[in-house]
Formats: sequence, C-alpha cells, structure tokens
Amino acid sequence: MIDKDYSPRKTDAWRQLESEAERAHQCSIVELFDGDSTRASTFSLNAGGLFLDYSKNLIGNQTWQALLNLAEQSPLISHRAAMFAGQAINTTENRAVLHTALRAEPEDANTDDERQRTALVKQQLQAVKNVSDRIRCGDWLGSTGKAITDVVNIGIGGSDLGPKLACSALEEFSHPHIQVHFVANVDGAEILSTLKKLNPETTLVTLASKTFTTQETLLNAKTAIHWFEKTLGLKDAQTSRHFIGLTANTANALAYGLPADQILEFAEWVGGRYSLWSSIGLSIAISIGFEQFSNLLSGAREMDLHFKQAPMAQNMPIILALVGIWYSNFLDTETIAVIPYCERLLLLPAYLQQLDMESNGKSTTMNGQPVDYHTGPILWGQSGTNGQHAFFQLLHQGTRQVPIDFIAATKDGLSNPEHHRVLLGNMLAQSAAFMTGQAAPEGQQHRYYAGNKPSNTLLLNELSAKNLGALIALYEHKVFVQGSIWNINSFDQWGVELGKKMATELLDQQATKSGFDPSTELLFKHIAENS
Repeated sequence: MIDKDYSPRKTDAWRQLESEAERAHQCSIVELFDGDSTRASTFSLNAGGLFLDYSKNLIGNQTWQALLNLAEQSPLISHRAAMFAGQAINTTENRAVLHTALRAEPEDANTDDERQRTALVKQQLQAVKNVSDRIRCGDWLGSTGKAITDVVNIGIGGSDLGPKLACSALEEFSHPHIQVHFVANVDGAEILSTLKKLNPETTLVTLASKTFTTQETLLNAKTAIHWFEKTLGLKDAQTSRHFIGLTANTANALAYGLPADQILEFAEWVGGRYSLWSSIGLSIAISIGFEQFSNLLSGAREMDLHFKQAPMAQNMPIILALVGIWYSNFLDTETIAVIPYCERLLLLPAYLQQLDMESNGKSTTMNGQPVDYHTGPILWGQSGTNGQHAFFQLLHQGTRQVPIDFIAATKDGLSNPEHHRVLLGNMLAQSAAFMTGQAAPEGQQHRYYAGNKPSNTLLLNELSAKNLGALIALYEHKVFVQGSIWNINSFDQWGVELGKKMATELLDQQATKSGFDPSTELLFKHIAENS
C-alpha cells in the first residue's frame, strides 16, 4: 500500500507549485475576480447541506490546476480506498481506520467483512439507543429509586471534545429536564465544582475511555466514586446504577467493577478523536435523543459518500485540503483561523485543533523517513463577532498572513431575524474587508488595510444535527487528504506519549532523586515546599 519512493516534493505538480508560489506575491484576489466574471460560481459548491465559497483565495486557474495535479500524483485515491475497505492504514499500530463505518448503512457494504462490520456497529448503536431512551424517559433509576436529572461525562481528548461540541451546538434539541456536564481536566477543581452542584441521587456518570487506562479519566472517576460513597453511603459505587462505561476494552471496564450490562462497547478500530459517532456519543444521544443522534450520523455519511464519489475538482474535502496545502507548503503560512459566526459552535475550533493537530502534527513519513516539508498547520479560532474585538486587528493590519475559514448557518431557530442579519452581515463584511483592504486617507497611514487576505466561507443551511455531522466529517476528510498528500500517518499519536510517561516517572520518584533536568527538579521541589 505504501509507495516507498513517493514524496510530494518529487512530483511534477509540486515543482510547478513552487514556480507558482514565486509569482504569488503579485497575485491580487480582487484582480482575479475582475478577470473572471464567473469566478464566484466556479469556485463554490454544495455538498451535504453545506455551501463552500473558496473564491476569495490567492489561487488562479493555473495554480488550482497544479493543486489538483498534486492530488492526482499522490497516493490519495488508493489510500482513500484502503481506508474505506478496512485495511490497516494506521501502520505504526497496525490498525484499520474505520470511523466511517460507524455511520454507514447496510447498502454501503460491498463485502462480507463490511457487512459484518455494519451489523456490529448497528448492534452497538442499538445499545446506545436502549440506554439513552431509558434515561430520557425516566426509567433509569439511581440507587435510591429516583430518575436521572444530570449526566456527567468523564473523558478526555476525543472522549470529551466531540460529545461536548455536539451537545453545545445542538442545544436547541436538548432534553428539558436532563442536563449533561463534561469533566476532562485532571485539575480537581473541575470535577469537585461540578459534583458540588449536583444531587447524587439523580446523577449518572459515564466513564468514556477507549482503553479504560486513561490516567486523567480514572482519577476523575475515582473522585466521583468517593463522592457517591460519601453522600449516599454506597460501597463500591462503580457497581451501582450511577455508572456506565464507554470503551473498546470491556475486560478493563469489568475489572474496574462496572457491571457487564452497564458497559457500552465500540470497536478497537475507532480512533479516539473520531469516536463521537460510536457509543462515546451516549451523552449526545441522552441530550438530544437518539433520533437526532442518528441524524448526526446521517449527515456524516452523506459527506462520506460525497468524498468517495465526487470528482476531485468538485470534492469539498479535497478542495479544502488543497487550499490549505497551498498556503502551508508554498506560501509559508503557519496557522489557520477557524471563525464560526455562531456561538453554539464556540467549541468547534477546539475540536478541530485536536482533529487536525493531533492527526497531522507529524515529522516522519509513512516510509519512516524525516519529512523535508511542512505538515500540519497550527489551528486556532474563536466565535465571531467576539473575535472582531480581540484578534482581528492582527489579521487586518498585522504582518502575518493567516488564512481563515468563516462558518455560519443561514437560518437559526434560536435567534431572531434582526440579530441573525447583523451577525451574518458582520461575517460577510469581514471576509470582504480582508480581501479588498482600504487605502489610507491622506496623512493617516494607521488606517491602511493591505487587503488581499484569503478566506473560505462555509454556510450551513441551518445548524441541524445532520448538517453538523456533515461539517465534522468534512474536516475529518480534509485532514485525511492532507495526510495522504504529505505521506504521513494521520491516525497515530505517539507525540502524546512521552509527556505522559515522564509525568508518571516524576510523580513516582523523590524530587531530589528524580534524574530530571535541574530546572524540573527545582520546580518540583518548590511546589513540594509551597503546597
């Protein structure tokens, strides 16, 4: 599957793009529009309830064709087929990458293996439906016989960010009498302050961990167990109806003391940052109902099918990926800003940080060689219009070039026409201002806007569960495309391991005998003496 001779820099397209980049400083986005009356319609498309306008980019027709050629000359097509077929494309862990199977329908299966996977997923999701339905209708009772009013999801990384984003974004559909809370940080203030507000008799804790060995999750779980034991007089509270496990390692969850019928499984081939579609999404199903959770899956599936079937030039994930590669690899931008003009998508940049930076923050190729080109960009952002009064000053008049993804819903059932008109007007005005800039009035150079700053605009028809699913899947596939072209493994995360290992070693040893560097030993000693 791996072409040991492939490197993007060896392709004809890469060399052509380097030549294009030398001329890019003379490129004007405004002039690109002036020279092509069809540019806005040509550089835009619909897919999965999303409309993408990528016309406000420093990309002319010749550059765009070279970018498409780069994708064609890469392993992208074979790599995509291998992913959907269930081959072990996560080579460092010898695992398949099949989050798309979590939202597939039986008619999507072409082989016996695919049909068996689909059947397994449907069985696991049926368990999510059964449990979430019981909790939502008041049939799941705590140890004192009272119905659940609060659910605390304890997880970290993908076991926290995905469900938290979905519950926040889709609060319009949330249960009127059940609140969902999220605890991730090992900082004890988070779990303790959350529990302090709750009634233990009506509280349920979901322990979300793929391996059921995650240090932060198990420490927070320990604190929650002690809280139930202290407040309700329970013994081994994890065996009570106040706990549910969400994991791919049932043996570890059973050893932890969770009853077998309170463990919801998902497959080992589900990566943590791609797990919201699995039983990790129980908190989502509790919050918005399983029907809406199914709509979330349906929207992601629609984007999966688009990604598999659409030609490259009309393929939304490929388009976003190629635009990003142009800036990162050829115009030397280091970051990308994601600005949702929707407060319920406030957590989207944080979710995409993990998705993108944990996936493509790599410096070793699939062939085990050091890369000699940039890979994943730094992704950051905040909701608009708040960002306009924070960091937009730097984006407009600073010295750094930062491509932007603007995201908004054309309709919003929780807003009103006046607010929503002003919100969307601000977004459109900002994207236009970044492109056109403004000449400085006489003697007022401080009012000069250089302009020529690129952006994409993504419009959802509405912030529905289905459209949110399509949006998240769009970025999943964008990350995959970029990783394929860069010839890196987007699905492992070894960079997370060293810090965790060293933290364990530090906590297990005396500060003065830790064997760590002098700075770390000094800091550890200072903390010990002042805590």
